[in-house]
Amino acid sequence: MIMVDANGTPLAVHTDSASPAEVKLVQDTLDASFGFDFPERLIGDKAYDSDGLDADLTEIGIEMIAPHRKNRKRKTQDGRPLRRYKRRWKVERTIAWLQSFRRVRTRDERKAQHFLGFVQLACILILLRQISG
Repeated sequence: MIMVDANGTPLAVHTDSASPAEVKLVQDTLDASFGFDFPERLIGDKAYDSDGLDADLTEIGIEMIAPHRKNRKRKTQDGRPLRRYKRRWKVERTIAWLQSFRRVRTRDERKAQHFLGFVQLACILILLRQISG
């Protein structure tokens, strides 16, 4: 899981196994931020469409923007905030930048802490590239 700002700069990264649902990993990702304040809005895909996640994020002052799943019974938002959803490509671009690092692209590490360290190192290198221009 990765959280980026409007420019695609990594703000938080969290690794976990593939079995838990993404909505259960959002709070862990927010807690793993690199010392920045919580964002005003989070933009996610359809996997983040959850009433429980919306309530949890509203308590800490974060607006969740995610398109509804097609089987959703009760619509909770109109289409206005979803205009921001089209900016989600910046997250995908940052993930593509992370994939350029071989140790991150293929996980060869036995321990999760080692893999997280390489992901954080890759995020630092991305930050340095953006700062240096």
